Amino acid sequence: MGKYQLICKSNSNIPWIDRPKDLNVPVWRYDKNPIIDRNPVAGVARIFNSAVVPWKEDQFIGVFRAETVATLPHLRVGRSGDGIHWEIDSSPIDFYDESGKSWNPYYAYDPRVTKIDNDYYITWCTEFHGPSIGLAVTRDFVHFTRLENPFIPFNRNGVLFPRKIDGEYQLLSRASDNGHTPFGDIFLSRSKDLVYWGKHRHVMEKGGNGWWQG
Repeated sequence: MGKYQLICKSNSNIPWIDRPKDLNVPVWRYDKNPIIDRNPVAGVARIFNSAVVPWKEDQFIGVFRAETVATLPHLRVGRSGDGIHWEIDSSPIDFYDESGKSWNPYYAYDPRVTKIDNDYYITWCTEFHGPSIGLAVTRDFVHFTRLENPFIPFNRNGVLFPRKIDGEYQLLSRASDNGHTPFGDIFLSRSKDLVYWGKHRHVMEKGGNGWWQG
């Protein structure tokens, strides 16, 4: 990787393949995909890996969208020593609220993980009288505490910045409706306490007519 630069903390175990010859794009696929096959553990038909972070001693950990045969999505933790070979937990993440009461969503998908100081925050699309953004925190990927939902429906694709800016948490989100919409615009919101969000700003709009704009 001598001709490439990492603008993050170094991890000697990050998997890498060089760009294939005659391919002129900034991103290319791993040539041995998929890294997680169908039916990886009992009760899970498919896994989607959108939220992987470095973990202790050059390892990796992630929160995965797992779907049942009936396509109902939920979240599970996965662990890997090399970022390629994964062990998926046998049970879904069990969420509790800040008072210790069970608080599990009916469905959960499209998770993201962000480390801020010593905490790992998980955002995902959750059921809250329609699609909205769920927010939880963990330090060990065993115990997960759900925080208040940042927004009312309909919203999804929440992404926290990995550090505070001017003493405030920053979160990107995409307003939507109850289905797969062509809205696509992205907004920035700020919070001092991860509970009350405001100072909403429009930062990006969709372009073109492709299906991916939804």
